[in-house]
Amino acid sequence: MSAVPQDAAAETATARARGSLLGHWNSVVTSYYVLIGASALLLVIGLVMVLSSSSVESLDKNGNAYAVFLDQAKFALVGLPIAIVLSRLPVRFFKRIAWPALGAAVAFQSLVFLGLGTGAGGNTNWVRLPGGITAQPSETIKLALALWLGAVLARKQPYLEQWKHVFVPAVPVAGLAIGAVLLGHDLGTALVLCVLVAGAMFVAGVPLRMFAVAGALAGAAVAALVLLSPNRMQRIGSWLGGDECSASADCYQTLHGSWGLASGGIGGLGLGQSREKWSYLPAAHNDFIFAILGEELGLVGTLIVLGLFGLLAFAMIRVISRHPDPFVKVATGAVLAWIVGQAFVNIAVVIGLAPVIGVPLPLVSAGGSALIMTLAALGVVIAFARDEPGAADALAARAGAVRRSLAVVGLGRGPARADRSRTAASSTTSRGGGRA
Repeated sequence: MSAVPQDAAAETATARARGSLLGHWNSVVTSYYVLIGASALLLVIGLVMVLSSSSVESLDKNGNAYAVFLDQAKFALVGLPIAIVLSRLPVRFFKRIAWPALGAAVAFQSLVFLGLGTGAGGNTNWVRLPGGITAQPSETIKLALALWLGAVLARKQPYLEQWKHVFVPAVPVAGLAIGAVLLGHDLGTALVLCVLVAGAMFVAGVPLRMFAVAGALAGAAVAALVLLSPNRMQRIGSWLGGDECSASADCYQTLHGSWGLASGGIGGLGLGQSREKWSYLPAAHNDFIFAILGEELGLVGTLIVLGLFGLLAFAMIRVISRHPDPFVKVATGAVLAWIVGQAFVNIAVVIGLAPVIGVPLPLVSAGGSALIMTLAALGVVIAFARDEPGAADALAARAGAVRRSLAVVGLGRGPARADRSRTAASSTTSRGGGRA
């Protein structure tokens, strides 16, 4: 008869021990604070590394060593308020805008083919807007597609064992968005979008046998796109070691990226001391910024960046596991696959595990559209974290930061001072003190 109470007591003790071991990592607001902290640190590291890696070429081309950095700082100042606003919005807002957001993003991408397109590195995937502003519409498709897949797959979740419900309308509409990017010859962004779609479908619960079929079809499509492009075939050949790596060879960039990482050693050469940024490594402040980071900050710096992306992944997985809304789960899974998957691809390219395909390191590489949309996506996931069970109440119960700061310096009536005042008043009353 005493076995049941003993088992319950043992389970309670185990849960209490696990909670004490995890400490604040088991809090209802852990996801919220980890997302904010890791994102902020990656953004700061990115701004510092953009300044360091771009200063030489900026001085040479513009006569101003801070030109690229100031542009990146400007984009950060645009993206941060967007992220803050999005982080305060309710989940129902994102459900309502999912369809119109994807339509607007695809329409924006279509401007590339309507006379406003401009190219770089063999891609025509930017638009030049009035006022000399250049934007990359494909970055807006990433966030819009994540929200749209969340809305569609969450509604169809009970029927995802059936092929027709998995593929209609998710696959045709996602294929249309990815096709619009491919028409601009941007295979790197298209691959990231494929990873995003796969992440959303995995979290939604699509059977693995369907992933096998979709993976085979996607692999065949990518192979065809590579075979039909001499430029891509040359990159693959260079990656496999078919070139002498002269200054004009496609493996030149990967070779110098590896040299930069190798010369950094454990602690790095020191911030600002990179040799590769002196016009040896192309795109040093963009696609290959991880090589400069490793050269200047060493293995320690690269592991810190990898750890921060790991914390982002941890926080988003926690949102997926704790939030009851299927829309939140699927959309967060898509954003997780996008940001962490893109970081993995970028780093794989830099260290030579993948051919050069031209995707930036999220929050770290220079690039206005990418930075703004990544911050916006993180703002959306932070809003989801705020909506976790118990998180909203815990955040609402916090004392304001300003109030706490004023209380510390003695200019405000913080909770501790109020308690002391009440205690003193109670003590005076109990002694019968005071004037009659």
